[in-house]
Amino acid sequence: MTIQFAFDPEWASVLTAPFMLNAIKAGLLISLAAGIMGYFTISRHSTFAAHALAHIGLPGATGAVLLGLPVSLGLGAFALGGALVIGALGKRVADRDIATGTVLAFATGLGLFFARLSSSASQQMQSILFGSILTITDDQIMGFAIFDAVLLLVLAVIYRPLLFSSLDEQVARAKGVPITLMNVLFMAIMAGVITIAVPAVGTLLIFALVVTPAATASMLTRSPFAAIVVSCVLCLVSIWGGLVLSAMFPTPPSFVIVTLSTLLWAVAKLVCRER
Repeated sequence: MTIQFAFDPEWASVLTAPFMLNAIKAGLLISLAAGIMGYFTISRHSTFAAHALAHIGLPGATGAVLLGLPVSLGLGAFALGGALVIGALGKRVADRDIATGTVLAFATGLGLFFARLSSSASQQMQSILFGSILTITDDQIMGFAIFDAVLLLVLAVIYRPLLFSSLDEQVARAKGVPITLMNVLFMAIMAGVITIAVPAVGTLLIFALVVTPAATASMLTRSPFAAIVVSCVLCLVSIWGGLVLSAMFPTPPSFVIVTLSTLLWAVAKLVCRER
């Protein structure tokens, strides 16, 4: 069997289709949340913990399908539960990685077990694992917008202590910053970001939206605010660029989004190395 990437001459009309417009709106909202929290994920050295949250949410998603509940509800509940546990373990990698890996393995197995119990859950496994941004609904977009508004409001309150504890935990602790509270809040917000980003790229590819653009931005900028802005822009470029290219050359959008995000990171890595 040969795979062909045929050019679609009608790609411009595809971009104006209702499902594609919803995907474009969702991409903007997801980029804002993923770009902001991606920077804090990098600065707090929490990439493994953030990646694990998506997989911890897997049994919640498949279990929700099994019970006839919305996938996002189950995914969010399990991701939040895992986030609270990981956040309570502390910021130090040595304090949480073993426990996180253990919970991750158990959650992945539990998700597959739930999927085997229901044919509908098994059928939705591909969209849960790899995402399906072209099926985003108006209600989901509204939920994304509400989450972004709450995220910006919360960050307006905790931005300085969260940033302080992310860049220098020891000094922040000496200055009286509630480190444990910042850990828990960070992981709880990250659980929300994972929940809204999974429909776009799935639990397996979430790293490409939450971590890769932020890692690229950190190489190209020096100030935290600039890194956050660039991270959001790179995330948006990856999603919108992926949607356009998948319309021009009919391919799964998730694959193209991840590829663009990775290419941007690779180019930035080469540029920084040359410097």
